[in-house]
Amino acid sequence: MADAVLDEVDYLLITALQHAPRADWRKVAALVGVDATTAARRWSRLTGEGLAWLSCHPSPAVLGDAVVAFIEIDCVRGRLHEVSEQLVDEAPLFNIEHTTGSRDLLLTVVLRGHADLARYVGFRLDALAGVAATRTQIATALHTEGSRWRLDRLRAPAQGAQPERPPAGARTLGEADLELILLLARDVRQSVERLARDSGLSPTTVRRRLARLDAARAISYRCEAARSVSGWPVSATLWATVPAADLSRVVAQLSGMRETRMCASLSGPSNLMTTVWLRSADDIQPFEASLVQRIPELRVRDRSLTLWQLKHAGQVLDPRGRLLRSVPLSDRWDDQGAGAAEAALLERLRRGGGPGV
Repeated sequence: MADAVLDEVDYLLITALQHAPRADWRKVAALVGVDATTAARRWSRLTGEGLAWLSCHPSPAVLGDAVVAFIEIDCVRGRLHEVSEQLVDEAPLFNIEHTTGSRDLLLTVVLRGHADLARYVGFRLDALAGVAATRTQIATALHTEGSRWRLDRLRAPAQGAQPERPPAGARTLGEADLELILLLARDVRQSVERLARDSGLSPTTVRRRLARLDAARAISYRCEAARSVSGWPVSATLWATVPAADLSRVVAQLSGMRETRMCASLSGPSNLMTTVWLRSADDIQPFEASLVQRIPELRVRDRSLTLWQLKHAGQVLDPRGRLLRSVPLSDRWDDQGAGAAEAALLERLRRGGGPGV
């Protein structure tokens, strides 16, 4: 299949929707410089070809005790894609990346606490056919993430841009809020009336709840373009160490860089992880050299390139980054097999005497 090509109007449209994902087509069109019909038609073509899409999910910062973790998987030779296919529909899995370097797969997972994470790694992943080994690190702080990233094709920011993180004191999401966000994730631009019909709430209640959630930055909206047409086709992840006293300043510098998609503090020997998007593979070494020169206290310990982002923020993608389908994201995870295996272990621990008893 020939590579798709986007023109400047397409890029402007994507940028406008990154800033204001639920804005009326007339407002979006005014930002782009076309009429509303043309904007809607262009967007329909982009989404129909899997070249761009809108999605949303609960912001991790307002998920209460939720834990964000990065899990490296070593696969049995020849079984990488089998492992990926078994995992791709799991709701807590945010990202699945086939990478270079000292891991085959890099997962990003959001779960309800450390106990769920321990169950997921120990009784789901480690028991999965084709998995040879796993290594897990917890994000002790998520400083910036991909919903904040923009193509920046507009001359002036559109209304509706979000700050880097939820305001202080943002409350934890309730079950009703989570259900509304999951309904919205089916179609970010759906009407309030449709949301009301599907949720059983009145339009007034839906409108009021969405306004409250948006004010609290409880919903992370994303408007993405397929990596192959985004202008930023290369994704690299760096693991680094930074002295604790310098961490906040380094994080501020990294988070403000054009290339940075994600930056997180980690629980492991490398206390900082950042994912950057680059124009080409040739930019990797110059970027790292420039980064170290700009932030001399930062020590890069490991690096990898993403060969195929099989799942990105809940969206299942082909090798060129085009959308195949969506998997609703949720930090809820209940696997009967894993639960039974954990219960059996707990019973043995309760009885004592070892596994042979």
